[in-house]
Amino acid sequence: MTPEVAAVAAQLADMAAADHRATVQANSDDYAEQLAWRRLTARHADRLHELMDAYGWPTADLVGEDAARAAWLIAQHADRQLDVQRQALRLMEQAVAAGSASPRELAFLRDRTLVNEGRKQIYGTQIAGIQDGSPIPWPCEDPERMDDRRAEAGIPPFGEYVAQFSVS
Repeated sequence: MTPEVAAVAAQLADMAAADHRATVQANSDDYAEQLAWRRLTARHADRLHELMDAYGWPTADLVGEDAARAAWLIAQHADRQLDVQRQALRLMEQAVAAGSASPRELAFLRDRTLVNEGRKQIYGTQIAGIQDGSPIPWPCEDPERMDDRRAEAGIPPFGEYVAQFSVS
């Protein structure tokens, strides 16, 4: 890894760490905290956009596993910048086809992008909220085949997935 790419990898990892620390602000009752979250994710998405323009999708082969996962997280949280999510989705599709990115992460990003576009998701990875203690997904295309698609992408069945969100 060149020093330049190592610096990119470190920057991606730093952005993911900041994202993890600030995630609690996303749904805060405090509007100032929500705004801070939005500003953080916007800055990160802007930087990811620049990096994708320069390097393509930041694969593990290029930047290492942790930084590649960080790039995915940043794209996943770029909810107010659909252009960045769409660019990440296109580049990640190419990387998955080449065997250099995770089909599971691509499935999550595809669903997130579809939901942000107001369309039905494919894999059922995006949860709209909790009703009577149970997670409710955003609408899903062809729901009877959802678990088959999830299995193809390396995602556990929907019932197992939502069990981790259940409120007792």
